[in-house]
Amino acid sequence: MPDDLTRHSERLLNEGRAVLRDNQQGGRHRRVGGGRPIGEGSRKLRRGTMLKRAKLIAGSVLGIMVAAFVAGIVLDGIGFVGVMVTVMAMVAAAVIFGQWPKARVPDRATLTQTQDARQLVARTELWLEHQRAALPPPAVRLVEGIGTQLDALGQQLAHVDPAHPAAGETRKLVGEILPEMIDAYKRIPANLRAEQRGGSSPDAQLVDGLGKISREIDQVTRQLAEGSLDDLAIRTRYLDYRYGDAEGVALPSPSLDAPRLQQPSLAETK
Repeated sequence: MPDDLTRHSERLLNEGRAVLRDNQQGGRHRRVGGGRPIGEGSRKLRRGTMLKRAKLIAGSVLGIMVAAFVAGIVLDGIGFVGVMVTVMAMVAAAVIFGQWPKARVPDRATLTQTQDARQLVARTELWLEHQRAALPPPAVRLVEGIGTQLDALGQQLAHVDPAHPAAGETRKLVGEILPEMIDAYKRIPANLRAEQRGGSSPDAQLVDGLGKISREIDQVTRQLAEGSLDDLAIRTRYLDYRYGDAEGVALPSPSLDAPRLQQPSLAETK
């Protein structure tokens, strides 16, 4: 009987590990849809959730085995029914804790509610991952590339005083303007997103906007890496998201009071 219980326990632990691997990769039902993390920040958040699940599975299985062992000593054996109940309890624990707790996806409004640069990057990456299903394929590829860029940007921002104007402007670009542009696109009815009006479409405008954001993040990261913090505070630009007035189909401006995309000359800044 102990050998049978040991074999069942090993099988359940293997099944639990398989469930954890599936969930870490976005779940069996999401693999085809590209559920993989887009950056190291979101990957760490997911890994933390997987670790909690593994601890819960291991603890519950161990507790069930100890309870069965004690019951066997007290009752002089638990019999076939007892073994089956023990096995079913371990299966239930593996299934339940293999899916819970879930990684908490932050609301867009709460993305910037942290002064920690890497937390901001991780939250933004995790939020972006869950928007991919609503985006056209070219935009998905850009979002996944932006995830890698955000990792590099987070490493540079970690060495910048959060109170510095450059840090504040960069946080707004990453935590507010980028998510708001995607939300603005999602508010457009799906059947109108590919429709050409005024020489463009919401799909094309989104891809264009994400491309500009990607280039802006790359430029900011390079300036931070070079130590050009004062220059960045003067020259950081906000993107112009009004891509045209195609009869109301163009993406709404994420921030009506945000400055338009202008890079001041050195003469103007003196």
